[in-house]
Amino acid sequence: MKKNLIVFGTRPEAIKMVPLVKEFKKHVDEFDTRVCVTAQHREMLDQVLDFFDIQPDYDLDLMKANQNLYSLTADIIVGLKDVLEDFNPDYVFVHGDTTTTMAASLASFYSGAQICHVEAGLRTHNKRTPFPEEMNRQVTGRIADYHFAPTDASKVNLLKENVNSKSILVTGNTVIDALMDSSKRVENIHNDEIENLKKIINPKSKIILVTGHRRENHGDGFIRICEALREIAHANTDVDIIYPVHLNPNVKGPVFEILSGIKNIKLIAPLSYPAFVWLMSKSYMIITDSGGVQEEAPSLGKPVLVMRETTERPEAVIAGTVLLVGTNKELIVQKANELLNNNDKYSSMSVLHNPYGDGNACQRIVKFISEL
Repeated sequence: MKKNLIVFGTRPEAIKMVPLVKEFKKHVDEFDTRVCVTAQHREMLDQVLDFFDIQPDYDLDLMKANQNLYSLTADIIVGLKDVLEDFNPDYVFVHGDTTTTMAASLASFYSGAQICHVEAGLRTHNKRTPFPEEMNRQVTGRIADYHFAPTDASKVNLLKENVNSKSILVTGNTVIDALMDSSKRVENIHNDEIENLKKIINPKSKIILVTGHRRENHGDGFIRICEALREIAHANTDVDIIYPVHLNPNVKGPVFEILSGIKNIKLIAPLSYPAFVWLMSKSYMIITDSGGVQEEAPSLGKPVLVMRETTERPEAVIAGTVLLVGTNKELIVQKANELLNNNDKYSSMSVLHNPYGDGNACQRIVKFISEL
């Protein structure tokens, strides 16, 4: 029996790894699969685990107030030592580009396990953007034994880095597996957050969903973003802007200072995963700096304006489902107004094919590991 350890620590990782956990659990005669969470993010991680009914086998519970990359990286490596020695896995699965991903890969390498990198091969080729994610995924890519690339473009990135083609499998992105399941479930559950959203949303308004948290946008970037949102709100009184505000003071400060008191801007607390999926499904368009939303929104037919200068997900830009607008105030306003007032432009972005998958990524990964 092959022993798998699936490690993650943040909400985005959990969303994308839970479908893989569930798929491996269907094959208990072949795999002993256990879950380890670092709890790099605690509360937001737990919301996802509860929604999907996942109980971790190991919980490092590492989140601390004012934690930094130095201590977090060290704590993950040291914390995983006992887990790896206790379970002695054959394969360790990590996801994407978090500090948990990079540190868990290094610890697993030290243990002698084979490392499987889910969502491998994404690149901006600028180690400072996004920070520290770009270097996290590059380091993980050097350590990994098997690379599960979401797209052909991601596979090409790996081949250019001399990764053995036999160790790469193009799977699609597991976030689509999660989204297809979740978008159905949220329509048939009672959720207090969803009920509260129904009360504050005008059903006759076009909803713009906004998310933002990237380190590289802190400071002047967020000021320009907020000024753009204010201008969009004043120019389009039939629009409701719903902004679940990240808890980071570098985000909350400018957001509440610039956007508080505007009638058609609703500043709300961060949402749990099911409520966020529900709100995405009800939105007219999305303005974000999130990587995951760039992948999810096209499956729901929602155009996306990406508030970043670069993206490691160029497939959606090429396909036309997202537009890069950076933190350029004038460009954000211009492109948002085009989508709000030009039906042809909106239709061209909302009905295009999602390049990130068909919902069967986890099945492909399990089959690959089974046949090794």
